[in-house]
Amino acid sequence: MKNWTKQEIADVYNQPLLELLYQAATVHRKYNDPREVQISKLVSIKTDGCPEDCGYCPQAARYHTDINGNSLMSVEEVKGHAQEAKDMGSSRVCMGAAWRNVKDDSDFDQVLEMVKSVNQMDMEVCCTLGMLTESQAKRLADAGLYAYNHNLDTSEEYYKEVISTRGYEDRLQTIENARKAKLTVCSGGIIGMGEKDEDRISMLYTYSLMKPQPESVPINALVAVEGTPMEDQKPVPIWDMIRMIATTRIVLEHSAVRLSAGRTEMSEEGQALCFMAGANSIFAGEKLLTTPNPEFNNDLALFEKLGLVPMKAYKKGDKPKINEDYKKAPEKKEKIKWSRPAHIIDRNEKAKKKPKVSRIGFEPRKVSSVKEL
Repeated sequence: MKNWTKQEIADVYNQPLLELLYQAATVHRKYNDPREVQISKLVSIKTDGCPEDCGYCPQAARYHTDINGNSLMSVEEVKGHAQEAKDMGSSRVCMGAAWRNVKDDSDFDQVLEMVKSVNQMDMEVCCTLGMLTESQAKRLADAGLYAYNHNLDTSEEYYKEVISTRGYEDRLQTIENARKAKLTVCSGGIIGMGEKDEDRISMLYTYSLMKPQPESVPINALVAVEGTPMEDQKPVPIWDMIRMIATTRIVLEHSAVRLSAGRTEMSEEGQALCFMAGANSIFAGEKLLTTPNPEFNNDLALFEKLGLVPMKAYKKGDKPKINEDYKKAPEKKEKIKWSRPAHIIDRNEKAKKKPKVSRIGFEPRKVSSVKEL
């Protein structure tokens, strides 16, 4: 595995696009079956009301968006979503909750039962629940969790322009806690938030330094949502997505590269180039948490056109065994204090003060995801 420098990653990122595409496709074929793409289903098990101030997020309670919240889903509801996804060719289910961090309470106990139930359906189970302690990660692993998602979102430098309610180190610590529990890691970023190319390169450099590197890396295109601080951001050009996916494939050659949020704005030709550049996973279904997403049938039709086939579960890892110890809550809660940085982000503060837009007489606007996976 190569020890990358930031300059070397920059050299890859900045080369002529067709050269970059060719190099990425070559690396992709060396380590993967280029026809196989994993289809994953993302389920928002608890929507809206998050206390964070992530500038891209319509589920942040402080912003005035059109998200309709819901309380925590039941285990049976989640099983129903999982079965529907499996019948359509999905091999992975990711459950997302709009929480700042996991708490040792009845809601977490319910999530653990969800994890166990989906594991027993022979599907890979991923969760994205916010910040996570080591013992909480261990309980998830015992319940049969395969992967934990916790995105870095962007570079450490630009992160301060996006979020002020948690520190970058908290994200790194959560990933480390997942690793200690022997969970695989899903962690990526969002492009189009106003960052520079250098920030995209810096984020990939951070991932390249991880030992081991994330097993999967979602690359999201921001979908600007009215009412959030980033509502005026222009859509990311498809060429930026192709360039980012290709560079990710080259730098993180063994990772699954997930073509995630923003696909509804991409043409079939654009998506095809992303697959050629090394993307080998998508989220399917009508939405990602709260993000509009291509329907299953449309994706399957595209797969047929391109000669792609759905990847089976546990292609690159064993199915986790369930250990009934997951039911045992810790006798003493871990003393961990997640940070609350003191800096102010002007556009986040301005968004808090905007009135909620009335939708009387208008069609509801579709929106982006809180945790753009």
